[in-house]
Amino acid sequence: MELRTQEAVRYISPLREGGSLPGLMEADDGFRYVVKYRGAGHGTKALIAELIGGEVARALGLRVPELVMLNLNEDFGRTEPDEEVQDLLRWSQGLNLGLHFLRGAMTYDPYANSIGESEASDIVWLDAFITNIDRTAKNTNMLMWNRETWLIDHGAALYFHHSWKDPQGAALSPFPYVKDHVLLPRASDLEGADMRAHKRLTPEVIGEIVALIPDDWLRWEGTTLTPDQLRDAYRRFLITRLENSEIFLRHAIDARKLLV
Repeated sequence: MELRTQEAVRYISPLREGGSLPGLMEADDGFRYVVKYRGAGHGTKALIAELIGGEVARALGLRVPELVMLNLNEDFGRTEPDEEVQDLLRWSQGLNLGLHFLRGAMTYDPYANSIGESEASDIVWLDAFITNIDRTAKNTNMLMWNRETWLIDHGAALYFHHSWKDPQGAALSPFPYVKDHVLLPRASDLEGADMRAHKRLTPEVIGEIVALIPDDWLRWEGTTLTPDQLRDAYRRFLITRLENSEIFLRHAIDARKLLV
């Protein structure tokens, strides 16, 4: 398992829908990417959550735009007239994360678009597993493209890593925010989703996903842990959470009973 690395060659526009101000860029492969910047908001931790969340979703058989490492060199963005964007590009020199741009995609509307109960259950299970708080009716972070549902924006997942107090304790916690999940009313097959996930998301697959995190994203201020030690902490968090999925599964099932 590996991600392609491309060079950013042209900045196109900011995407101001998100608080982290992602941007649309063209890379040297000729494709356009929605870029999440290391210099924004929560820095490389948001990129790590985006990478892990997206690739876990893909391992579960859900649709996610291709993720690529996108390198910004030191000269990139110097001609950008917007000072806020220019600063962001300067702070983001090095490896960033790009999501393949789905031209013509529309935001998923829970009132206008339909989704099968099995797929809805898989998505709710995913978000409870990675503790993704950002899939609500207000902000679904799903797109409709070619009449299919695509998942985007997992940067708010794995919120335990912002405090890093007790990763293993966090792995054994339920996911209380599931009550706000936009697809919870449709998720009638959560036990089936749990069974499907355990078949597809093995400890080996988790290890391969975590190994994708570059060392450059794991050099944090305020910690003496090495990149290898931090990767191992993410791996153990995810494996522990998978082995104890009954905790967040039961919580999600109980939360759904209050809605339907």
